Amino acid sequence: MARQSATLMTALGFPRAVDRLYHRVLAQSGRELVSVASSLLLTAEELETQLGPLLEHGIARIEESRLFVANPVEAVGRMLSETAASAARAHAQLDAVAASIPFLTAPAAGPGPGDVSEVLPIDGEISSGGRPVALLSALIGASKGELMWLRPDQFHRPREDAMADVVRKAVAQGRRSRAIYPVRALTDARETLAHRAEVGEELRVLPELPTRMFVIGTTHAILPEPLGFTDEPRTLIRQRGLVDALTLWFESMWDRATPVVGLDHPVARPDLRRFLLQQLASGAQDEQIARRLGVSLRTVRRRVADILTELGADSRFQAGVEAARRGWI
Repeated sequence: MARQSATLMTALGFPRAVDRLYHRVLAQSGRELVSVASSLLLTAEELETQLGPLLEHGIARIEESRLFVANPVEAVGRMLSETAASAARAHAQLDAVAASIPFLTAPAAGPGPGDVSEVLPIDGEISSGGRPVALLSALIGASKGELMWLRPDQFHRPREDAMADVVRKAVAQGRRSRAIYPVRALTDARETLAHRAEVGEELRVLPELPTRMFVIGTTHAILPEPLGFTDEPRTLIRQRGLVDALTLWFESMWDRATPVVGLDHPVARPDLRRFLLQQLASGAQDEQIARRLGVSLRTVRRRVADILTELGADSRFQAGVEAARRGWI
C-alpha cells in the first residue's frame, strides 16, 4: 500500500479529514458561517463541530456569524507559537522538578562509607505533650547559667504568673534573665512586662520577633518545631555548637533591641529616640512605626521632627548618619 505524502496540515498534527475541510473553507474565509455550511451541504452547527480542531488552535474563528480562516503562513505561525509556549511550560516544569530533587534526596543524604571516621547523633530530641511550665521549671532547676528568652506572644495568665515565679527564683540565686519582646507587648501586656521586670528580668523590645526561643546557659535551647509560635512539638537542643549559635543569634538581637524604661509607672515605654532612629535607618514608614509602638501617627511624626531638630539634620538620612556618628545607634 502506497504511503500518503504529508500535507501542511497533517504535518502540523491535524487528521486528513481536518486537512480536507481546511482547504474547502479557506477560500470562503470571511463569509457568513451559514453560507459556508450550506455550500458544504451542512448545517451551521455541524460545520462548527467539524471545525472544532481548527477553532481550538485559532486557525479558524467565528466573529459576528462570519467564519474567518488563517492562510497557510498564518496557520504555521500560530502552531509554532503554540508549540513554543507549550515547550516553555514543559521546560519550566522540568526546571521545577530538577530544583526539587535535592529536597527529595536531602533526608537520606550524608557522608558515604569512608568519607568520615565517625558519625554521632546530634544531642537533642523533639517532643510533645506534658506540662510546659513544669518542664521548664525542672530544666532551669537542673541547669546553670543565664536565661535568654524570645517572647513574641507568651503573655497569658495564669501560666505567665507561674513562669514569673520561676524567673524570680533563678534571679534570686544570682542568675541573669534577659527577654526580648515585640513592641506591641508594651500596650497588649504591660502588666506582664512590669511583673517580669519586678522579679528581676531585663527587658528589651524589637519591632517584631520571628519565633519563640529559650536558651539556658551554654547547655540547653528550646525552639518550636518548626520555628514559630506554638507550644508543641518542641525541640530540646543540647548540642553545644547549636546552643552556642542560638546564643550568638540572641545576642545580636539583644544589641539591636531597645531598652524599656518606666515599667514601674502606669505607662511603660521604650527609649523612643533610639527606637525611632533604628526604625528610620531600616526604612520603616511612619505608619509602620506607629503600629509597632502602639501610638498615634501624629506622635511619631512629632518625635521624628524633634529628633531632626536635635541632630540639626534636614533629612532622615542625614539624621541617621549624624546619630551613628554620635553613637546613638
